[in-house]
Amino acid sequence: MWLGLRSLESRMVMLLGFAGIAGALIYAGVTQWPLPQILVWLRQLGINLGTPAHFGFYGGILVSMAFLLPLSLWLGHRVISPITKLLRALEGAVASYRDGDFSFSIAATRRDELGELIRMHNALGQTLREQRQNLAQRELLLDTVVQNTPVALVLTDASGRVTYANIASRHLFNEGRTLHGLDFGELLSDSPEALRRAVESGEDALLTVEMDGGEETFHLSQRSFRLQGRPHRLQLFRRMTRELSRQEVATWKRVIRVISHELNNSLAPISSLAHSGAELARRGDTARLPGVFATIGERARHLHGFIAGYASFAKLPAPQPKAIEWKPFLDGLALHCKFRLGSALPEQPGWFDTAQIEQVLINLVKNAHESGSADDEVSLSVMIVARDARIEVADRGPGMSETVLAQALLPFYSTKRSGTGLGLALAREIVEAHGGRIALNNREDGGLRVSLLLPLGSR
Repeated sequence: MWLGLRSLESRMVMLLGFAGIAGALIYAGVTQWPLPQILVWLRQLGINLGTPAHFGFYGGILVSMAFLLPLSLWLGHRVISPITKLLRALEGAVASYRDGDFSFSIAATRRDELGELIRMHNALGQTLREQRQNLAQRELLLDTVVQNTPVALVLTDASGRVTYANIASRHLFNEGRTLHGLDFGELLSDSPEALRRAVESGEDALLTVEMDGGEETFHLSQRSFRLQGRPHRLQLFRRMTRELSRQEVATWKRVIRVISHELNNSLAPISSLAHSGAELARRGDTARLPGVFATIGERARHLHGFIAGYASFAKLPAPQPKAIEWKPFLDGLALHCKFRLGSALPEQPGWFDTAQIEQVLINLVKNAHESGSADDEVSLSVMIVARDARIEVADRGPGMSETVLAQALLPFYSTKRSGTGLGLALAREIVEAHGGRIALNNREDGGLRVSLLLPLGSR
């Protein structure tokens, strides 16, 4: 009951009732009693105020309004003043929230609807402060993780300016100095050509570049998205040199274990048969010796074939590069595989070992057809870039996943279920033997692009 009387609605009803009663009393006092009797009494005493002794209806209304107008202004001020103060306080709170300051609160001394609104506002401010504190802690944790990751991360806006970069990217592109606000395209101007072209392509890529007097393999991942309604682009540069070296060592260890296992499987029977043959010869049982020798010869031939298969990978002959005209070379290549020329052929001849590069391209074009791409979508392009010849084989297949892209250049790795084929690892070895590099890119509109960068002339 007490809380109901203290509500704004109850106060307004009481004030309006008070105003109505006051108006009726003033009207009655002006027209009935005591004002007419006072005026008559004053006239009897000889005091004439110049007013009629009895006010009519309209006179009573005018006099009542003259008294009620100040009373209404005072009552209106009493009613609106708390609401006005609260609105001004809320304006200040909204301005503080807009500036990111959630520490603003309002003193809650009232026990009506306005007091309840103030308490709810203060509770909202407390919730926002807690959420902002939790968000700040999460952002700090995320920034700590991102800053200390070995993957170089660069975030650029629509104009190509760097809006965020971690420590690894600063060391990779600007000698440890900050990248914020710099033009990323200008930073890349001092980077290797292959890395710059990979970034400009806007596609994921696996590439090897020359840096600091050695070769570095990078896995480049690029994504576009909208941040706060504005387009941004995220580039991740992951150094794969150590990872590839580790996986290569692991691969060679597995190969050694396989060879050791096969040697044991063949040498153990050969040793046993040799002992049996020696025992038969000691006994003079020569009739069974031809069978023993035949079995030994069969196991030896099997072992020889197995070792020769693995040895062929390691016996890649040194390339014998020479000047090669592009049109006759590609005409000869077209006799072995089908492809579409993606660009006009350059006039400057290439410089490579015909047989080795031809074998690489045959396998790349064959892989492009086996990817599920349409035959007319398998293209081969030749371009001259600075002092290098760039040969690209592209298709419209499904491309490679990030995992496959990272392992595609490992020795003996194959994406085919049967595990057969030349493999990109041997292509990489042939290209690097020529002093060049190989890069893999997933095309934005679908498919895979394999690029061979071969030097022009001896180096």
